[in-house]
Amino acid sequence: MPLHRLTQIVMGVPNVEQAAAYYEDFGLTPGATTPGATTPGATTPAHADARVLATVDGGDQLRIVRTPRRRLVELGVGVDDPDDLDRVASSLERLGVPVNRTPTAVAAVDPGTEVLVRVEIAPRYRQAPTPAPPYNTPGTDARLHLRAPGILREDRVRPRKLGHVVLGSTDQTFSQRFFQQGIGFKVSDTVPGLAAFMRCSTDHHNVLVQQAPVAFLHHTSWQVDDVDEVGRGATAMLEADPDRHTWGLGRHFIGSNFFWYLKDPAGTFSEYYSDLDCIVEDALWTPGVWEGAKALWAWGAPPPPSFLAPEDLAELMTGAHAAPAKQ
Repeated sequence: MPLHRLTQIVMGVPNVEQAAAYYEDFGLTPGATTPGATTPGATTPAHADARVLATVDGGDQLRIVRTPRRRLVELGVGVDDPDDLDRVASSLERLGVPVNRTPTAVAAVDPGTEVLVRVEIAPRYRQAPTPAPPYNTPGTDARLHLRAPGILREDRVRPRKLGHVVLGSTDQTFSQRFFQQGIGFKVSDTVPGLAAFMRCSTDHHNVLVQQAPVAFLHHTSWQVDDVDEVGRGATAMLEADPDRHTWGLGRHFIGSNFFWYLKDPAGTFSEYYSDLDCIVEDALWTPGVWEGAKALWAWGAPPPPSFLAPEDLAELMTGAHAAPAKQ
């Protein structure tokens, strides 16, 4: 696959410092990029109060800037070489989407999500494997005379990489075409008339675009080592502030991953996840069409109403009407 990963997101919030403090608690670390500097190849302007945060394996993957309302400003997608950029530029132009081409990147705005997607030449992930914990199961005692290692961990949970983003689109059909036919994402699963789970890597999905009355960022999702890290990370976050809880622990049906969702100060959900479906050979995966509750989760408590329709949705709609997002 010419596309191979998400490189970085630029998240807009009204209060940069509050959001940055939350994501440091979440386990991201201050990045190497100088605050206020424009990321190499970026098409968004520099912000004096920008904060950059990093994952273990992906480096600087979250850039937080000030905007009047919470939103995803920019999404970075990695490719291998300039030929990939030429293909993306041509595909977007065939869709009638204006393109900004530089020697190292192609940038274009999806009208439905209002996100500037920047496809850039970037190195591939090199993740050190996480040793599989020994589980005792019926008939197999893999761990003898030892406590489970997951309960003995004391270090902070650190997300390994940015896994995916979920975006509300006012034109889901065109947004899906933008990402699929324009950028080159592949569809893994769909919910008819509502959402498409799309991938730019071997992960089941890296972008989920869902129909919404306003363009907005629903959540970001961050990979951790295993389900113990999902639980440990969320527990630490809730010990600091119980109001951060949104939904979890559970296991999704689409994507199969364990999850726990929390809410940042701006109102955007953030997810710890582990054990997501992996698609290496496209021919060996059959995209599914799913409806109803099964599309959301396999087990765990049902999602709260505020997850399905964020509490600030009306406010976002009013803000979008009063002050359209600038690109």
